[in-house]
Amino acid sequence: MEKKSFECGGRKAALYCGEKADAPLIVLNHYSEDDGDSVLRAMREIDMPDCSLLVVGNIRWNHDMAPWDCAPVIRNDAPYTGGADEHLNLLRTRLIPEALALTGGRPSFLGIAGYSLAGLFALYAAWRCDAFDRAACMSGSFWFPGFREYVLTHDPIRRPEKLYFSLGDREAKTRHPILKTVQSNTEEIREHCEALGIPVTWELNPGNHFSEDALRTAKGIRGILE
Repeated sequence: MEKKSFECGGRKAALYCGEKADAPLIVLNHYSEDDGDSVLRAMREIDMPDCSLLVVGNIRWNHDMAPWDCAPVIRNDAPYTGGADEHLNLLRTRLIPEALALTGGRPSFLGIAGYSLAGLFALYAAWRCDAFDRAACMSGSFWFPGFREYVLTHDPIRRPEKLYFSLGDREAKTRHPILKTVQSNTEEIREHCEALGIPVTWELNPGNHFSEDALRTAKGIRGILE
């Protein structure tokens, strides 16, 4: 996949172009500084349909990925400062249009993917606007206070064509009163989405939150491409 790098709105972006100009475009908000190379390697190791991948980095994690303000839930962590709408607007108005110009084609659909808090952001974006056709949420931080209630009480602006959710089977095995809700919240959100008529793929992987994150991300992207 040809790599094209650019900067926009303080974000570093790496576009990996698919073989065909009309291949689906997947937006991946990424926490690492490696431009998504680890995810690309994992994608090459599994049977991956053709796509273009826009990896967005240099993210202010607890601001850009958080839908609203929230006090830290882990000792010594930074507070969450509710910048998701701002970041979503940057994606829609500047980053994605720049990526589309670089692909030179019209993607068959637009998807969004993310791991951890970026997984929560992916579903929030699918609910909040009509830009994305599909979303993949790997180890999504659905423990985030108020998020389960938000999804259950708000209709998506446009019903997604497909959703993918995954978790590690040890993520909920903690004494932390907030973090331990992640699996039950994810399952309740999944059931709600299915009740809305949205096709959902749900996968429980072995390990904790930090196990094989690149491979889990690649599997999630494949899940919304198939």
